[in-house]
Amino acid sequence: MSTPTPSSPAPAETTAATAPGSTAATGPAAAGSDAVELTADPTWWRQAVVYQIYPRSFADGSGDGIGDLRGIISRIPYLRRLGVDAVWLSPFYPSALADGGYDVDDYRDVDPRIGTLEEFDEMSRALHEAGIRLIVDIVPNHSSNRHAWFREALAAGPGSPERERYIFRDGLGEHGELPPADWTSAFGGPAWTRVEDGQWYLHTFAREQPDFNWDHPEVREDFLTTLRFWSDRGVDGFRVDVAQCLAKHLAEDLPSSAELAEMPQDGTHPLVDRDEVHEIYAEWRRVFEEYTPPRTAVAEAWVSSPERRAKYASPRGLGQAFNFDLLTADFEADAFRRIVTDNLRQSATTGSSSTWVLSNHDVVRHATRYGLPPLQGREVKQGAEWIIAGGPEEGIDRELGLRRARAATLFELALPGSAYLYQGEELGLHEVAEIPDEQRQDPAFWRTTAEDRSFDGLGRDGTRVPLPWTREGSSFGFGTDGAHLPQPAWFADVSVEAEDGDPASTLTLYREALRLRRTLQGAEELTWDEEHSTGDVLALVRPGGWTSITNFGDAPVPLPAGEVLLSSAPLEDGPDGAPLLPGATTAWLRR
Repeated sequence: MSTPTPSSPAPAETTAATAPGSTAATGPAAAGSDAVELTADPTWWRQAVVYQIYPRSFADGSGDGIGDLRGIISRIPYLRRLGVDAVWLSPFYPSALADGGYDVDDYRDVDPRIGTLEEFDEMSRALHEAGIRLIVDIVPNHSSNRHAWFREALAAGPGSPERERYIFRDGLGEHGELPPADWTSAFGGPAWTRVEDGQWYLHTFAREQPDFNWDHPEVREDFLTTLRFWSDRGVDGFRVDVAQCLAKHLAEDLPSSAELAEMPQDGTHPLVDRDEVHEIYAEWRRVFEEYTPPRTAVAEAWVSSPERRAKYASPRGLGQAFNFDLLTADFEADAFRRIVTDNLRQSATTGSSSTWVLSNHDVVRHATRYGLPPLQGREVKQGAEWIIAGGPEEGIDRELGLRRARAATLFELALPGSAYLYQGEELGLHEVAEIPDEQRQDPAFWRTTAEDRSFDGLGRDGTRVPLPWTREGSSFGFGTDGAHLPQPAWFADVSVEAEDGDPASTLTLYREALRLRRTLQGAEELTWDEEHSTGDVLALVRPGGWTSITNFGDAPVPLPAGEVLLSSAPLEDGPDGAPLLPGATTAWLRR
């Protein structure tokens, strides 16, 4: 039995999707034939599908090898046809790229290599005219060491008001030659760096990312100004980077790294997830409520328990928090059911909606992850937001990984709550492992030992390789003159051009799944179908009577009666002609 064939795709976006670097589709034209009027619904985010764009790797409109706003504008017809509700834009601010743009020089400007404020406004308008909302990354824990405030702090010297905006300390030892504590940064090496006058500053991440002092009123007020600045330019919401790290309490005598590791993360830890951080987000919420509809936010908060995470999702705070539980789980029925049950219970407690994530810019793509040996028993590095996932090719079953990824995606999209997609997963992209050392950019590669890095020491560059849009060209249609990270030859076969119009492609599957989800999605609730949730099979029923059923095992199982709306892989015929659900497959039914 064949998979139900989605409706025939329209012709490829011949300008935006096949002409590298084209800027013809801009402004209202970029939204398609008719502009879409967005409503003022304050709850639009609760079950939205959000597409994460890593700007430097999405599309290059200028031909310099770096993705930019002009490239994004040219691909808005593609995003509209994909069917997403919102775009989440990773950092696009001026930056030295010490950490992929998360080292911010100026929070209220655009990196000249990526575009201008005028192009940002044009992109915002064009997205809205296409019916797509805009979420931007905000990085409040730290600035870059090129930020005006940090330069002022260095020039002003010890004890100055300028230094109070950051976390400076005198060193230990006879001449202050030792750091204030033996802490290690998330990217390896000391978490304290000494400046010329002898003092040391704290950086949770790279040394180019000095931590702000969030006890300082100027820091708090400046970020409120930043929130208004982007909200006034049409931004609908914010993704808050390492939201758990802002509030800190550093006593005169600092604990050792061993002592820090033993301290509970219960709201009293000196550096992570302190209760005071929610006072900051309550101030942010008051700014969000100044707008109609209110601006939204989602916390990236790697914390110790669901109860701690729920605080970030409070309606008095950010309103939503990522759960990364599916992302860190094996492809296994019991684990998926437990995670969904737990997170829906948390959402009911907070009044928020749950978030579902399978891939992002910090972790190995799920098509590759599911082709590796099970995650269980291997370390999940929560503080640094990546997963140690094994060797670049060792032990990977690429075909099985993609098959499981497609099944997991249909499962994810059937759930109540919002779903966050990462650019390229709709093409079924695998991690790119074959990047020469000299071309790698991730500080996690250069500043940590192999046993502490993701993907067997290769860092996060493999998930940030520029997207393939065409079968051929110097960068597979990403731009006109190459790409800032090398792309493998196999990108030709998974490019937008190769998959567009192919009823069996992952791109077609995503388009049809998002189209159906929009028509099927009802109340934020589900019921487990106990009759069919047995062994390796997990079935859930959504309001309106549609069912999602996933076979996490290897052997085919009988499919419940009903109209098959979509399946992640072709169904099979049983001995009596009744359809069977193969292993590593999800099907949606109307019963």
